[in-house]
Amino acid sequence: MFSSKLLAAGLAAACAIECADAFVAPSPAMARLNVRSAASSPALRTGLVQAASTRSPARGGVSVFMAADAKHLEELKGAKQALWDLVDKTNANPIMVRLAWHDSGTYDVNIKDWPKCGGAIGSIRFDPEINHGANAGLASALKMLEPIKKKFPLVSHADLFQMASAVSIEHAGGPKVEMKYGRVDSEQCSPEGNLPDAEPADNGKYGGAGGTAPTEDPTPGGHLRKVFYRMGLGDKEIVALSGAHTLGRAWSDRSGLGAEKTKFTDGSAIARKDGKPGVGKTGGSSWTEKWLAFDNSYFTTIPDDGSDKELLKLSSDKIVFKDDGFKPFAEKYAKSQDEFFSDYAASHKKLSELGSKFEPAEGITI
Repeated sequence: MFSSKLLAAGLAAACAIECADAFVAPSPAMARLNVRSAASSPALRTGLVQAASTRSPARGGVSVFMAADAKHLEELKGAKQALWDLVDKTNANPIMVRLAWHDSGTYDVNIKDWPKCGGAIGSIRFDPEINHGANAGLASALKMLEPIKKKFPLVSHADLFQMASAVSIEHAGGPKVEMKYGRVDSEQCSPEGNLPDAEPADNGKYGGAGGTAPTEDPTPGGHLRKVFYRMGLGDKEIVALSGAHTLGRAWSDRSGLGAEKTKFTDGSAIARKDGKPGVGKTGGSSWTEKWLAFDNSYFTTIPDDGSDKELLKLSSDKIVFKDDGFKPFAEKYAKSQDEFFSDYAASHKKLSELGSKFEPAEGITI
C-alpha cells in the first residue's frame, strides 16, 4: 500500500499544479522569460530524491541502475499503482503527459552518442533543462513525483516520467500503451530549442536556430516536420500525437496562449471521463470541452467552425486539417476513435523510447 504520508506530500504539491499544453512550447516571447523559480530549490537542482544504494556511481554523467530483479519488478508495479492513485486524486494527467513528452522530445536521431542524443533519459529533472522556456511550470510535476520516487528508488527517473504519462492517458479513458521499462538515467541536460512552437515569433517564423538542429520555418507544418523528423518520427506520428491535446489546457502566464479561464476550465463543468468532479487548479484554455477525458474530440472540434469559441485552436492545431500530408490522418481520426487510439498508442510508445538506453537491453515489461 502506498504510504499515506508520502501521498500527502504529493497532494500538497498538487495544490500548486498548473496543467499546460503537452508538447507545445510557449510563445517565443514567453519563452524568453525563462522562468527560474525552480532553481532556488535544492531538490530540483539536484533532481528527485535518489537512493545511492540502488545505483552504481555515475559514469560519464550517467546514473546506471542494475538489471531487473524481483524487487525492481515489484517497485515498478508499485510505482504504477501510486501514479494511478496520484492522477485520480489530483487530475494531474495533462502535466504528467507534458513532463514525459518534454523529456523525450529533445531527441535527435542524427546524434549517435548517448546521452548527447537526448530523449527519454530523465534529464529534464535537472537545471538548466527544467528551466528552459518550454518547460515553464513543469517543476511542479517533478515535485509531485518526489514521494513516489522516494518510495520506489529502483525505478529510474526516466521510467517514472514515461510511466506517469502512459498511466495518465489510460486513466483518462485513452488506450493502454504497451510500455517497457529499465531506462538508464542521464545526468547530462539536453540543449534548449528542440521542442515545437504553437505560434510564430514576432518575425513571423516558427522555431529557431537553437537546439541540436534548426527548426525555423515560415509555416507551422514545416516547423512541425523539422522538429518531429529530427526525432525520427513521421506525419502519422505528428498528427496522432497532436491528438493528445484532447487533454489539458494552455495558460497565458506560462505559454502566452489562451485565456485566463473559460466556462470549461473555471471549475463549473465536469471535465473527467468518469464524470467525477474536480479539475485541479481552475483556469486556462482547453482544446476540448471535457479536457480530462482522452478521446478523439480534438479531431472533431478543430475543424468544426460551429464549436464553442472559448475552445483553443492554435496554428499548430489547424494545420493538421490543412496540410496535404497531415490531413488524411486527421480526417481518419475524426471519423474513427478506434483508428486514433491504435495509432496514438503506437506513436506514444515510440516517443517514450526515443534515445532511451535500457538495462537489460530488451527492457522490462510489467
